[in-house]
Amino acid sequence: MVAHYLEFERPIADLEIKIEELSKLADTTGSTELEAEIQALRARAVGLRTEAYSKLDAWQKTQVARHPERPHFVDYCAGLIDEFVELRGDRKYGDDQAIMGGLGRFRGQAVVVMGHEKGRDTVTRVKHNFGYGRPEGYRKAVRLLELAERFHLPVISFVDTPAAYPGVGSEERGVAEAIARATEKCLMLDVPMVAVVTGEGGSGGALGIACGNRVLILEHAIYSVIPPEGANSILWRGSRTAEEAAKAMKISAQDLIKMKIVDRIVPEPPGGAHSAPDVAIQVVGDAVEEELEMLSKLSVAKLKKQRADRFYAIGRSGLQ
Repeated sequence: MVAHYLEFERPIADLEIKIEELSKLADTTGSTELEAEIQALRARAVGLRTEAYSKLDAWQKTQVARHPERPHFVDYCAGLIDEFVELRGDRKYGDDQAIMGGLGRFRGQAVVVMGHEKGRDTVTRVKHNFGYGRPEGYRKAVRLLELAERFHLPVISFVDTPAAYPGVGSEERGVAEAIARATEKCLMLDVPMVAVVTGEGGSGGALGIACGNRVLILEHAIYSVIPPEGANSILWRGSRTAEEAAKAMKISAQDLIKMKIVDRIVPEPPGGAHSAPDVAIQVVGDAVEEELEMLSKLSVAKLKKQRADRFYAIGRSGLQ
């Protein structure tokens, strides 16, 4: 598979191309003299990647959050959920594959799991509508949340969407109402819920399945009321750039935790989650396990109060 490099990774890309060329030459000639040089270049590439990812700005983090090789919902499900049984349909209109979910076991514990899925190639991206949820997806989420309550199962959600789908059909079928119902259900849930922003947490499309007791975010993920391109278009009428908007909006994990919009930053491997997806998935699993263990000790009343206190507190600092 051809590696996908972002613009700020060009020096790393050039170095890795040189490493590949030298490796092929060494294999062809059978020479061992090149091995020391190859190892030195690999060490330098690791150093460059670590340095680059240690000082990303908001726009660069947006690019990383959208990286096509980052782990998606299906990857987290495969890596963390045993005996997964997907449940489809909203029992009203149809099935939306932009939001997937079902039942399974997370490290031995029965759970309800759901999340956005963007797809990996042209066929799957079309199938999953590039992660843009339709009203059926949010009504399916409500159905899954109700199932979790009925069987007293904790909920894990993986958030990764640019936004909810704004098409005519989606609007006609009540996407705003569907998101509102899903948000309400998350907030009033009788069981523990942990939400993880794994890539893009965009607008109400993200919020609809993100209102958990604990909201985690990956180190290079973003969470925003609107994508930077939309903010530039609406607020500045396109007179500036998405890069400027991203920096102004405070959408990075590091900014969000200062404002207490998220509760915990989950570290990514050097070079981002896409550089070592299996490692990233297990680190996320460890964080979710810790949060669920803490929440499992709370009564239903305390779970609801903790969730209410958490969301009522957002934006209130400095108002007293």
